[in-house]
Amino acid sequence: MVRVPIFSFVAFSGTGKTTLLEKIVAELKFRKLQVAVIKHDAHEFDIDHEGKDSFRFTKAGADVTVVVSATKAAVMENRPVSIESIIDKITDVDIILTEGYKHGRWPKIAVSRSATGNSFALPTEDCIALVSDIPAQTDVPCFALDDVSGIVDFLLRLKQPC
Repeated sequence: MVRVPIFSFVAFSGTGKTTLLEKIVAELKFRKLQVAVIKHDAHEFDIDHEGKDSFRFTKAGADVTVVVSATKAAVMENRPVSIESIIDKITDVDIILTEGYKHGRWPKIAVSRSATGNSFALPTEDCIALVSDIPAQTDVPCFALDDVSGIVDFLLRLKQPC
């Protein structure tokens, strides 16, 4: 079985990971690729709404609640789930990007922005690339924050799926 390449974009909160990933996803879609994105949320989140049927099923104790329409579906696992099991459920995509998961086993691209006052969230030697407006003294490939095309070219050159 061929594994889909997975790349994790890591940075401190407020650095612009989401904005960067939005642009990368748009560029990948422009290049006709199928893309999955997994967002790590360190806080409790809820995608359901009180009063809706799905909320009521979950509140009643459903371990898994699924909502399906003609154009999309959402599976709510109302229990702890490993990232690996989520990845195993993703099919028919060419690439998987994660926002976060700096401790995951996937290749990491560290993002930094001078306006935040933070450096990189990981040692640069633990990364396959850096994206920043701060010059870095490293042998790791570096990209400007607005070099979306260059970042995508780099990702697509990496043939080793993870």
